[in-house]
Amino acid sequence: MTKEKLVLEIIDRLKKEYPDAGCTLDYDQAWKLLVSVRLAAQCTDARVNVVVEDLYEKYPDVDALAEADPADIEEIVRPCGLGKSKARDISACMKMLKEDYDGKIPKDFNALLKLPGVGRKSANLIMGDVFGEPAIVTDTHCIRLTNRMGLVDGIKEPKKVEMALWKIIPPKEGSDFCHRLVYHGRDVCTARTKPFCDRCCLKDICAKNGVE
Repeated sequence: MTKEKLVLEIIDRLKKEYPDAGCTLDYDQAWKLLVSVRLAAQCTDARVNVVVEDLYEKYPDVDALAEADPADIEEIVRPCGLGKSKARDISACMKMLKEDYDGKIPKDFNALLKLPGVGRKSANLIMGDVFGEPAIVTDTHCIRLTNRMGLVDGIKEPKKVEMALWKIIPPKEGSDFCHRLVYHGRDVCTARTKPFCDRCCLKDICAKNGVE
């Protein structure tokens, strides 16, 4: 089976397994997703969702967060880890949104990459979830699972995984596919324990099981 055919079969099965899969970071405004995805680095989405409640209670909009002292932001976001650098990036990012984009998030991938603390993974998440554009979010789940499934061949560098997946995944499927990989990676194809291959909907087509 070619990788192009394999990925279509995987996409179809994961759709049936996780029909309602979406972003696991809570947000009701685009700028909040930008904040949350920065906080999510080396932190669980569940913890981020709790921490941002206090952050937004004190700083309810872009202007308020842009004017906040980074030390005050750090005090709130510390439970997410890397508090100083995350607070610094959030502060600088909100300032840029306020000064250059009238408090809005730019609908341009390269413009997003110029925002402090925003890398390709975050920019893709914004493009897919906020703007409904084609996106491939190469988080740890995506990298681990696509290697195990045989969609990429021993590639660990996020950008290289992203570029390889762009070649085989239909653009309209990329964003939702990556969300479903998160669910599957947490529930079945886990990292910290042996994957639960016996109850995996992909076990008969997965390269990890020696299927070619």
